[in-house]
Amino acid sequence: MSDEKTEKEEVKKPVSETKSVDTPSEEKTVEKQETKEDAEVLEKALVDEAEKEETPEEKVSAENASKEKEAKAEADSEDENQDDEEEVASSDDEEKDDDDDESKDYSELSEKELIREFKNLLDNKPVQNIKNDIEEIRSEFNSKFNDVLEQKKEEFLAEGGNIIDFHYSTPLKKEFNSLYFDYKEKRNNYYKNLKKDLNANLAKRQELIEELKGLLNAEESMGKTYNHFKDIQTRWHEAGPIPRDKYNLVWNNYHHHVENFYDFLHLNREFRDMDFKHNLEQKLKLISRAEELAQEENTNKAFRELQMLHKMWKEDVGPVAKEYREEVWEKFSEATKVIHDKRHAFLEEQEKEYEANYEVKKELISQINQLTQNTKSNHHAWQNAIKKVQELRDAYFAAGKVPRALNKGIWNAFKEATRTFNRTKNAFYKNQKKEQYVNLEKKRELVKIAEDNKDSDDLEATTPLMKKIQSDWKKIGHVPRKHSDKVWKQFKAACNHYFDRLHAQKDEEKEEEKEHFSQKEALLESMEKLELSGDHKEDLKTIKNKINEWKKIGRVPYKKRNIEQKFNKTLDGLFQQLDVSKKDAELIKFENKLNTLTNREDERKLKNEHFFISKKINETKDEIRQLENNLSFFKNVEDDNPLVKEVHKNIAKHKEQLEVWKAKLSKIKSVRDA
Repeated sequence: MSDEKTEKEEVKKPVSETKSVDTPSEEKTVEKQETKEDAEVLEKALVDEAEKEETPEEKVSAENASKEKEAKAEADSEDENQDDEEEVASSDDEEKDDDDDESKDYSELSEKELIREFKNLLDNKPVQNIKNDIEEIRSEFNSKFNDVLEQKKEEFLAEGGNIIDFHYSTPLKKEFNSLYFDYKEKRNNYYKNLKKDLNANLAKRQELIEELKGLLNAEESMGKTYNHFKDIQTRWHEAGPIPRDKYNLVWNNYHHHVENFYDFLHLNREFRDMDFKHNLEQKLKLISRAEELAQEENTNKAFRELQMLHKMWKEDVGPVAKEYREEVWEKFSEATKVIHDKRHAFLEEQEKEYEANYEVKKELISQINQLTQNTKSNHHAWQNAIKKVQELRDAYFAAGKVPRALNKGIWNAFKEATRTFNRTKNAFYKNQKKEQYVNLEKKRELVKIAEDNKDSDDLEATTPLMKKIQSDWKKIGHVPRKHSDKVWKQFKAACNHYFDRLHAQKDEEKEEEKEHFSQKEALLESMEKLELSGDHKEDLKTIKNKINEWKKIGRVPYKKRNIEQKFNKTLDGLFQQLDVSKKDAELIKFENKLNTLTNREDERKLKNEHFFISKKINETKDEIRQLENNLSFFKNVEDDNPLVKEVHKNIAKHKEQLEVWKAKLSKIKSVRDA
C-alpha cells in the first residue's frame, strides 16, 4: 500500500469519531493533498519510465496472446481436428529476455534434422517457452516438404495422372505431424492446468478478502484481532499468482479493506504505532537496498531488482507514521532516479551499437539478394555462390543484436533472402535435370558402342575407338543420380573387359614385364628380411633407396599387379619400426603408387585417383567448417571444458588429414600435367 494513499485515508475518521477533537483542520488537509499529488506525480513518472524501458507485462501478454491467436488460426485452417489452444496470463509472468528476440536459423537443416531439433525442444524445454522455435521448424519443414510435393505432382501429371488421384506423403512427414500433435496436446494441457491453478489461487484470495472484511465486526480483543490481521497478510502473500485480468480488481479490493482495517486500528494507537514502526523498518531496508543498487555495474540487473523493490513497497509494506512519510518516499525516489538515469545512459549507448549492427545486417542481406540475381547459370557459378552465401550467413549471426523494434523485420528479411536464394538455386538445378536426361541418352549410346566392341579381335582399330568413347564420356556431363551408377557400371564393365583382354594379350607378349616381376619378387623378399640399424636417418635413406630401386624396375604383368599391395604392406611394417610420421609415410607410399600407375600408362586410374583426392579434400574442409561452426555454440564456455577440448582435437586432426590430402593432390597434378 503506498504512503500517498494512506495519507489520504489518515484524514478520514470513522463515523463514530466525526466530532472528535482529532479531526484535521482544513489547512492540514490541503497540505496532505499537495504532498499526495507530488508523490503521485513522481510515482507516475517512475511507472512511465518503466514503460519506456521495459515492455510492461500486460503489453507483453497482449502481444503474445495476439501472436498465439494468429498461429492458432493458421493451425486450425490446416487441421480442423486440432484442439483449440487457450493461453492464460498469470499475474506473476515475467518479461521476455532480450536474448530471446532472435530465433534460431533452421533453414539449412534437413527434414530429419528438423525433426531431431523438434524432439530435443519438446523433451528438454518448457512447452510454454518453445512456441517461436516450433513454428520456425514447422515453417521450414513444410516448405521443404511442399517443394518435394510439387515436384512429385509434376512428375505424376507428366506421366498422365489425374490431379484428383494425386496423393503424396513420407514417413518423415507422418512423424512430424505426430510430433506436432503431441506438442499441441502438451501445450494445451499446460495452459489448462495453469488456468485451474490460477483460478484456485483467485478463490483463496477472495476468501481472504471476506475474512479481512469480517475483522471489523469481530468480537474479540484488539490484540487478537491484530494478530488475525497479520496472519491474513501472510496467507495473502503466500496465495500464489492469479489470472492477470483479475489482478488489479482483486488487489484494489484487498487494499480497500486493508485501509479500512487501518482506520479501525486507529482507535487503538498502540497497535497502529507498532505497525507503523515495523513498516518504517521495512521501508528503510528497501531504501538501503535501492541505494546499493545505484552502485551496481549491471544496469539491467539493477533495474529488474528495482522493479521488485517498488512492487514490495507498494504491495508488501504498509504505511509509516505521518512525520516520516514524505522523507522516506523522497529518499526512495532519489535512489530510483539514480538507477533510471544510469540505465538511460546505458540504453542510449547500447542503441547506437544495435543500430550499427542493423546497418551491417541490412548490407549482408543486400549482398545475398545480389548473389541471387546475378549468379550465372552454370554449376561452377552456383557452387561458388553457395559458399559465399554461407559466409554471409555466418557474418549475419556474428553481427550482434539490433534494436528490438527492428529485430522482427530484419530477421524476416534475412530469412526471405536466404529462401529466395535457395529457391532460385533449386530452380537452376531442376532445369539441369532436364539436360541430364539428354546426357543419359548420349551415354547409353556410348555404352552400346562399348558393349558391341568389347570382344573385338581387331585391337589396332578398336583400341583408339575405345579410348575415344572414354574421352567422349568425360565431356558429356552429369546424368540423373538414380541412373548414374547403373549406366557407369555398364560402360565401365564393357571397357574393362576390352582392356583386360588387351592387357592379358600384351602380358603374354612381353617377357620383359615377367622379368620385372621376378626382380620385384626378389627385392620384396630382401625387404621383408631387412633389419634396420636403429639410426633413423640412415634407415630412412635405406628404405627410400629400396623404393627407388622398385620404381626403376618397371611395370609387371597385369595379372601380377597385386605385388604392389604386398610392397606397400612391407613398407608399412618398415615405417612402423622407423617411427616415421604418418604424413611422411603416406606421401612416400603415395609416390610409389603414382609411379606404378604412370608405368602402366593407366590414365583412367590416375583420373579416378585425382577425383577421389579432390573429393576427400572437400569432405575434410566441410568437416572442419562444421566443427568450427559448432564451436560458436560454446562461445560462453571455458576452453578447458571437455566437450570444447574434444571439438578442438577433432579440428586439429582433420586439419592434419587435410594437409596430407593437399600434398597428394599436388603430386598427382604434377604427374598428370607432365
